[in-house]
Amino acid sequence: MTSQQSQVHPLEVNPQTGEPFLRLPAPHENIIITPPREGDQSTLMQHMNDPAVVGWIEGPPVPYLPEHADFWVQLVREQSDAILEYLRRSEEEFPNGPLQFVDACPVRYLREVKENGTDVLIGDIVFRRGPFEEVLDGVERRQMQEENACKQAGDPTIQFAVGDWLAVSHHGRGIMTAALGLLMSAWAIPRMGARHVVAHTVAGNIASHRVFEKNRFVNRGSFDNGKILRGEKKILCFLEWKLSNHTPR
Repeated sequence: MTSQQSQVHPLEVNPQTGEPFLRLPAPHENIIITPPREGDQSTLMQHMNDPAVVGWIEGPPVPYLPEHADFWVQLVREQSDAILEYLRRSEEEFPNGPLQFVDACPVRYLREVKENGTDVLIGDIVFRRGPFEEVLDGVERRQMQEENACKQAGDPTIQFAVGDWLAVSHHGRGIMTAALGLLMSAWAIPRMGARHVVAHTVAGNIASHRVFEKNRFVNRGSFDNGKILRGEKKILCFLEWKLSNHTPR
């Protein structure tokens, strides 16, 4: 890793608010990726009550109520704040580098910046330690999860998983493809040491599959691990990205 850089590199920082962010490349310069914010709840509720969004993702309760939004925004803000605090401390401990590995990305909420400078929440993309959904035996899966969770940040053998959603109003524009590509190249690979990233999508979600395939994820096929989504049994697809040449720290 390159020395003598801020520990939040390559994030930019909004000079007015102090908020870190990444900006998507052309032609999506009006899309930024930031940490979650207090105040995201109302827009989040709109998206999480849209069947076209939540029909493909696991987790959000239906209907999605204000208390659900409050809980979630607080949770993800705490996660982002913890990463940023670690980077702040690292800046004090390692003022001349090297850049320290972290376990996740502190920016994850996609926002469209309007001409008047305001912005609106349009999506989410998150990296986490892999859940090994593709492992069908429950005991073996839990063991692999535990072993994966115990590895030190920066370990090239960690399996990470990525998940995302995007507002229906912004589908079909290549926004999520660009966001995933940016986060992989700018953060997951250099700052998390990611060498193995997977995605588990619901079979039939062709648009999501294409986002990953355009970012060099390989479709390894479908599997049935008994997943229940919205009361219905779902077949999942397993997509996998590996960096063949491990870059030393």
